[in-house]
Parts: sequence; structure tokens; C-alpha cells
Amino acid sequence: MTEVQVFGNHPAQEKRALWPALKNGMRCKCPNCGQGKLFGSFAKSVDVCENCGEEIFHHRADDLPAYLNLFIVGHIVVGAYLLFDRITDLSAWTEVVLWTIIAVIMTIIMMQPVKGFVIALQWANRMHGFGGEGEDGTLDTNIDPTHYG
Repeated sequence: MTEVQVFGNHPAQEKRALWPALKNGMRCKCPNCGQGKLFGSFAKSVDVCENCGEEIFHHRADDLPAYLNLFIVGHIVVGAYLLFDRITDLSAWTEVVLWTIIAVIMTIIMMQPVKGFVIALQWANRMHGFGGEGEDGTLDTNIDPTHYG
């Protein structure tokens, strides 16, 4: 018989509110209390919330924020380019420069809110240690918080 592995909310744990956590994450605030900062520098999350003490260092946002950012910015920029190209008569080089600058600025502006969204999603679903347990069901107290970002 195969063992079923359950991720996220366990029956013994109370559910966390998803939408307030996502809103807090997109505001770059702690998904637990909504007060403490989520980021210590541009894209590096804090180890522990300064307000409520929630550990954040063990999140696993990895590459998902970058993929989501490119997906969102790409769709907005391509759609806007196609619309803008129909109503203006700019040279190709002018449009390349214009849309490249817009895409880079949008990507930079959206990086923290998107990463905060992913961290808050993991927190709300008790993923990757946010449930008080490691992935194997035991709390790993030997994790080095400086290793994660």
C-alpha cells in the first residue's frame, strides 16, 4: 500500500485566511500580522517578522515570482504595444526603446509584490515549514536562515 503525503493544512491545524495573507504579501508585509516588513532588501526576505516573530526564512519562492512577473509584464507590454502600434506612427527603433524601458521598469516595480504574493500563498497553505513542521513531518531546528533568501 502506498503512503499518501498531504501538504498544506492538516486536519489538526486551523485554516489560515488566504485572501488577507495574499493582500499583506502583495503589500510587502508579513502574511501573519500585516505589520512587519517582508523584505530586508530589494528581493531578500527577512528571516523573522519584526512585529509578530513569524519565521519567514524557510519559504521556497525560488523562481516562481520571476516566472509570474515575466508572464504578467509580457502580456501587458505585448498587448499595449499592439494597441499603441495601431494608433501611432513611430519608427521601429523608437518603439523598441520605449517598450524595452517600460518592460524593465514594470518588472522591477512588480518584483517585490509578486514575491510577497508567493510567500504569503505558502504561509496561508502551511507549505515548506510554515505549518510548524518540516517537509518530513518533523521540525528542523538545524536550518541555517542565512542560506535561504
